[in-house]
Amino acid sequence: MIIRPVFNILLLPDITYFFKRDFFPGAAADQIEVGTDILFPFLKNEVDETTVTIDDIYPVGMSARVESIGDDDSIQIRTLERVSLDDIELDENGQITATASIRPEVDDLPLEEEKQTFTNLRNSLLKFVQNYQWGIWARSYIIQRKNIYDLGSALSDYLNITSEEKYAIVETDSRRERCELIENAIKEFMEVAKVSSEAQEAQKGDQEQLYREAAIKKQIDYLQKELDEMHPENISDVRAFEKKIQESGMNEDARKEADKVLNRMKQEGKDSHEYGLLYDYLDFVTSLSWKHPEFTPIDLNRAEEILDEDHYGLKKVNSDKFNKLIIQIPPWAFL
Repeated sequence: MIIRPVFNILLLPDITYFFKRDFFPGAAADQIEVGTDILFPFLKNEVDETTVTIDDIYPVGMSARVESIGDDDSIQIRTLERVSLDDIELDENGQITATASIRPEVDDLPLEEEKQTFTNLRNSLLKFVQNYQWGIWARSYIIQRKNIYDLGSALSDYLNITSEEKYAIVETDSRRERCELIENAIKEFMEVAKVSSEAQEAQKGDQEQLYREAAIKKQIDYLQKELDEMHPENISDVRAFEKKIQESGMNEDARKEADKVLNRMKQEGKDSHEYGLLYDYLDFVTSLSWKHPEFTPIDLNRAEEILDEDHYGLKKVNSDKFNKLIIQIPPWAFL
């Protein structure tokens, strides 16, 4: 018997699985042949096989047998029964040995009821996958399933269940509880997918509306600009101030305040008793010189020549000559 610990894999009784030969590491890969018995212990954590300890292994495992080996080294395995693992040991080479005994099933679910649950669940899945582009592939995959164990095992990698929840499905002795756990996991998967899809569609709708709104505003601005150029005499106060604010060179704080007042002017309208105040404010701030004038370097040698023309050696400067110098120096040079 070959013992192969597995992690986060849902193996259920009487199901066919396919593995590659290299799934069985080391010498075990060479020992595999048709009829070889395999024991799958379930690991609690994802650990390297060479470091597995007794505490890493759950007490319930799965027995299986090799049914065929393909030319491409694919190995077809049929699971048999759940087993209780007793006397688990690890030798100095890390090889696992264990005594396994078949774990009895609690047959508390009538076969007809199990078949009906499977049929209903499969039909729900087939209806669900129609809403997706990958639905054609998924449909053929689902139709191939034979029973609820086969369905749950085949979909286990896509379900929103943890490794502990997968093991709980294997561990329970009750067939009814096992089927309910599989059914609940699949239904939860479908509901989560629906909610996620609805959220994405809603977000997509919001984004498309924003893009559309931005495009419309851009078109309106373009058309308004064309009209303003054709009929400058008809430019409204709001449009005129928009243009003045854009061209004023205001700093960020002043621009925010001007835009705030402009928006208020739009909302108030010409009939508002505050319209005149808002107009005067915008007229004033847009008439200010917000742009920094080009800086002219100061020639200190030339300044000295001007002062020395009539006052060389004097401690007191003639005020007229000094004013003449100051006038030539721009005020922002002292900032």
